[in-house]
Amino acid sequence: MRRFGFFLLCMLFATVTAAIHAQAVHSGVGHQFSITTGGIGSIFQPDFAGEWPPPNYYPAAQASSKPLFGLGAYVDVRLSRWVQLEGEARWMRFNQYESIHQDNYLIGPKLPVCHFGRSNVYAKTLVGFSNMNFYGAPGYSGRFTDVAFGGGMDMKLTKRISLRAVDVEYQYWPQWENSSLSPYGASVGIGYKIF
Repeated sequence: MRRFGFFLLCMLFATVTAAIHAQAVHSGVGHQFSITTGGIGSIFQPDFAGEWPPPNYYPAAQASSKPLFGLGAYVDVRLSRWVQLEGEARWMRFNQYESIHQDNYLIGPKLPVCHFGRSNVYAKTLVGFSNMNFYGAPGYSGRFTDVAFGGGMDMKLTKRISLRAVDVEYQYWPQWENSSLSPYGASVGIGYKIF
């Protein structure tokens, strides 16, 4: 919870700083530095169906018939055309089976692949951690390293508002209990360009 509070404080600081220093951008540098924040809705296959097979009774990675739904937020920082970063936080709390849910906190480089019309296609590689609850009991939860590979398409609707038409992600948790876990899913959302 402290990290989430710190994340929100950083977002607030970035927003206030942007508002204080807001001014017209010269046409020669208009396509350089920018920050876009947004909200997303996601659907993910958690790769855990609640199975604890004998003889060891460790949780087993297995596709679930109950996908998780959730909400999240993202921040895109564009330093130049080829140097971009994305940070995202996602809370997958809806449609839980056996109280299984996952939260992701990731950051990493974002690479523009192509641009056509008002649309930008991108690829990304993010790293961070995910929290997962296996069941309702606190003893069945943990924090795990998360590496995510993905991409998507943003469509510019107005000068400041963009539609995240699709964002797909494949995550790899290298050390999940006694094996690994590979959740995957897709998101859609809306973004606002701060500056």
